[in-house]
Amino acid sequence: MKNFDKNSLLIIIGVAIFTVFFGIGGVPLLDPDEPVYAETAREMIQFKDFLSPRIFGEYWYDKPPMYYWLVALSQMIFGYNEFAARFPAALMATGTAIMVYFSGTKLFNERAGFWSALVLISSIQFFYMGKAAVTDTTLLFFMTGAILSFIHKRYWLMYICMALATVTKGPIGIVFPGTIIFLYLLFMGQLREIFSMHVIRGMLLYFLVASPWYYAMYTVHGMPFIETFLGFHNVTRFTTPEHASRVTFWYYFPVVLLGMFPWTGILFQSIKASIGESRIDDMRKLMLLHVWWGFVFLFFTICKTKLTSYVLPMWPPMAMIIGWNISRLMVKQRYNTTFYSWMFGSGFFFLLLGAGWIVGGQYLPEASFGMLVLGILTILLGAAAIYSLWSYHDIQLSAWLHVLIGVVTMSVVFAFIMPVIADRFSVKTISSVYEERCDKSKTIYVDKFLRPGFMYYSGTAGIEMLPKTGAFADAIRDGEEKYILVRGLELRRLRKAQTAPDNLQTIAEISDIYLLEQK
Repeated sequence: MKNFDKNSLLIIIGVAIFTVFFGIGGVPLLDPDEPVYAETAREMIQFKDFLSPRIFGEYWYDKPPMYYWLVALSQMIFGYNEFAARFPAALMATGTAIMVYFSGTKLFNERAGFWSALVLISSIQFFYMGKAAVTDTTLLFFMTGAILSFIHKRYWLMYICMALATVTKGPIGIVFPGTIIFLYLLFMGQLREIFSMHVIRGMLLYFLVASPWYYAMYTVHGMPFIETFLGFHNVTRFTTPEHASRVTFWYYFPVVLLGMFPWTGILFQSIKASIGESRIDDMRKLMLLHVWWGFVFLFFTICKTKLTSYVLPMWPPMAMIIGWNISRLMVKQRYNTTFYSWMFGSGFFFLLLGAGWIVGGQYLPEASFGMLVLGILTILLGAAAIYSLWSYHDIQLSAWLHVLIGVVTMSVVFAFIMPVIADRFSVKTISSVYEERCDKSKTIYVDKFLRPGFMYYSGTAGIEMLPKTGAFADAIRDGEEKYILVRGLELRRLRKAQTAPDNLQTIAEISDIYLLEQK
């Protein structure tokens, strides 16, 4: 019987709360994604309509409502601010880490569960997404709950989690867990297990929870909802690239390598050990984790639209594989090639990222000192982690130093780097300039990339200008008085084409975002 440890759980909760919640109210919502969710939730409250998501006062069929509901509730409690917009995502990330602890303990042992959770909490991709006002960690919570419920034969809970995931981000909520579970049973020759999963009654429960919102939306909005939500936001995004420059088979390799930092150095060794050095009982459980992360990686590698956040569901199974391996190494406690693999792998990535922070400071001069400090700390703490393995063979100390590197990275980034570069990625400051200095009776045209943030911070929707088109030139062609909010790259395109009029004046320029006036 595997026992949970109260102190371990308290440590995990404490580290998770600090790592995920630290700084979420101190950085403006980053364009274009975060303001979309905050503004849509705000408009739900404004229009007193919690069925049909809207943005700019118009119906918005992009996502199901779960995250909007959570943000709207948060806004009613905390007000309209960055903390309220990010609170639900941070809460879901913390819940996922706790879930991984309990599951890892049941599957393997308490030590494996403890380190699985700490690996997850302290990896860059996970804590960054946990701080972001987007749907991904909410989807991750329910999807992880579904798959882990299957592992522990909690089938009714599995169907409920799938349904809630479907209300969070659509059909992926059942397609991903369902496919992963089926492939695992197929691979293990256990397809007969399906007969014990109450499939018919379970699917009835799934539809009972998942379908009411979809049915209500179809009743109110008809086929436009089906065609936009299922047609474009699910099928088209899989088959047609939204960002053509990202359509490469290797796109997610650097995402995983950098996103798993500071644990990248032990990731591959852990995968190898879990396949070749695990006991039969552990191997059966580990195989589901491999099918889990492998399917997610392969699916989004094939998918034409690529975003770094898409592969977040890989993180819990990879963290659990690493946690299992750390627990195993602590039992073995002898110096062998396993340690060499960990040392050289971690050493390479500590040096790479440390140097990356230092070099990156040259391109972000306002944050150069913070990035220099972070680069030096990464290299020094990484060296200490490797030295503890090399000289003392102390796996526990080295693992704790890895956690410390992750926490230090988060702390420096969100205390000293993000606040000073935020204007490069947010229109909050320039929106305040518009509020103070501009005549609200005049029309304003807004770059599509900046429009959700401008709406959220100024309360003005403006007229949308599509990037990389003639929209900017068309907006100024009539010569009438107006304001224009545009990114510097769009302004430079116009000037390069020599179509910028003489009566276009700059009211403010903040971190390459321009507020212009045409008189």
